[in-house]
Amino acid sequence: MAASPRGSSGSPPLPHLALIGTGRMGRPVAENLLRAGFPLTVYNRSAASLAALGELGARVAGSAAEATAEGERIITLLPNGGVVTEVLLGGAFAAARPGTLFVDMSSIHPATARDLGTRAQALGLRFLDAPVSGGTAGAARGELAIMAGGPQEWIDEARPVLDVLGRVTRVGPLGSGQLAKLVNQAIVGVTIGAVAEGLTLARAGGADPAQVREAILGGFCQSRILTEHGARMLERNFIPGGTVATQLKDLDTVLEVAAEVGAALPLTTLARQLYAEYAAGDSGRTGEDHSALVRHIEALSGLLVEEGTGM
Repeated sequence: MAASPRGSSGSPPLPHLALIGTGRMGRPVAENLLRAGFPLTVYNRSAASLAALGELGARVAGSAAEATAEGERIITLLPNGGVVTEVLLGGAFAAARPGTLFVDMSSIHPATARDLGTRAQALGLRFLDAPVSGGTAGAARGELAIMAGGPQEWIDEARPVLDVLGRVTRVGPLGSGQLAKLVNQAIVGVTIGAVAEGLTLARAGGADPAQVREAILGGFCQSRILTEHGARMLERNFIPGGTVATQLKDLDTVLEVAAEVGAALPLTTLARQLYAEYAAGDSGRTGEDHSALVRHIEALSGLLVEEGTGM
């Protein structure tokens, strides 16, 4: 592997990074790392995004193991726990040099994160769970909320990389990052439903939903969901930042973990039911932005909003 370039003002060389997973979230992450000057090797099971990253200066690997062998820090950003496990146990762990730090930014079950951490340790490797929130827009802006689980010193070691991508907070031992992400997803899922209901109530009652939203921005219900997802609902813009499928997957995990620890989550249970009902109506809906739940709320109310006209 070629020597890493030095940082600014004669600082130590930047570590060579490997990023496994360059899909909707991974690609903007890769672009931000390249802009920050990190040497980067990328791998993705689907090659669609790799050529463009190669043109930006990333080295494209032919396998996850090849990417891992070149990296001093390994970032994984993959669809689910099954894929993360398959990639890491299917060759990436075996190809890593002793002591390599893996930072998994995927959204997976906390128990899966803990299991992978145990397996990494047995091989002389290190593993952090560091899932993110902020969607593709937050990834592009370098403004992700990063919830990290693991030893503080490992997080500090990864911080120069993670600071390029957003704001990192240690929330506890290994697996805690994934638990924090489930808290995030429960709040997001329920709040999207609440915003959808509020805008639907405004329309059904004869008020202008756009003006109602404008009026309540800045009040006690102001939130990023009302700001960004509320705008999506009004504009009928359901090009995904976070998909219905991902929201439903995460809510399933939320409720599974809640059952394990004895936490009652009635609002999350209802939100999960509504997402499932919407997804069941048409297979294409699972790829829409999760704010598309408003369509289901409107349908339950007997309202029809013509697409392309806004609310």
